[in-house]
Amino acid sequence: MELQPVILSGGSGTRLWPLSREQYPKQLLALVGEETMLQATAGRLAGFGGRLPVAQAPIVVCNEEYRFVTAEQLRAVGRASRDIVLEPTGRNTAPALTLAALAAQEADPVLLVMPADHVIRDLAGFQKAIDEGIPAAVDGAIVTFGIVPTHAETGYGYIRCGADRPDGSKAIAAFVEKPDAATAQRYLDSGEYLWNSGLFMVRASVWLKAMAQLQPAMSAACAAAWEGGSRDADFVRVDKALFQACPSDSIDYAVMEKLAAAEGLGIAGCVVPMSAGWSDVGAWDALWQIADKDASGNVARGDVLFEDSRNTLVYAQDRMVACVGLDDAVIVETPDAILVARKDKTQNVKQIVA
Repeated sequence: MELQPVILSGGSGTRLWPLSREQYPKQLLALVGEETMLQATAGRLAGFGGRLPVAQAPIVVCNEEYRFVTAEQLRAVGRASRDIVLEPTGRNTAPALTLAALAAQEADPVLLVMPADHVIRDLAGFQKAIDEGIPAAVDGAIVTFGIVPTHAETGYGYIRCGADRPDGSKAIAAFVEKPDAATAQRYLDSGEYLWNSGLFMVRASVWLKAMAQLQPAMSAACAAAWEGGSRDADFVRVDKALFQACPSDSIDYAVMEKLAAAEGLGIAGCVVPMSAGWSDVGAWDALWQIADKDASGNVARGDVLFEDSRNTLVYAQDRMVACVGLDDAVIVETPDAILVARKDKTQNVKQIVA
């Protein structure tokens, strides 16, 4: 049995506008470091020495519109995929994972499901947690990874941990929506809660069984679209009309939150804590948090000058940007659009995009 990386590369990254665009979303950008977020994700298991060998190439699920740049970015770092599954339209993560599981069903590997738009600073910590999750996944559980929180974050969902399981994971007591500040602090103080990372591990056959039982319409639509598809070199095209008929939902809502009540299914959901310098870089303030800063807390990319400014992020693509007397601001300059925002309001950038 192998550990098969699955990269979900379908997000649009609207809160990182104007750098992230519908036709060129954030996972294709080098927001942190020299590699793009997609390239960094593809290299996350390099040198893995855990319980299972790693498959030679990832399965990638991405939007048809940026198939060529996706393939080229992977090839450029020596991680070309023979299975780039093209979504003709976005249907969220549960159908995307179902397509990946259909691509892998013959060998039935353990799928390691990684969104392409996350940052992980500590690869050793990441690989350690992945290895700790393998026994539960091999045994037929659906494993998610909860990030040990470092502060009272209101931008993430949380997982409340239950009892320790014999395989080394923890039972999931509850999934919790994004909290307000006071509630987030209470979660942090209790030590019972982890950030919901969107990272999963599950055998292909187990995922297909869960989908067939818990989301029969979605399962049938994905299977029909897969059967009606075709291969074009490294690209796998599913039937457009049949996939467009598929309901849209996330892995959490479609399956994970329903497992506890589905006693006859025989599939457990569990969580493994992870400390790995993780961020989903959902908005500009998250990028400021993880970026290298000067003595005044400022982050600069491009031609930037700071005078009497603190805790400010500036991303300059085309022109010099000079900041005087600014605190807690975000400025993003591109050739055709400029964003200026208070750092604590950057979650609302998606309203501008809409």
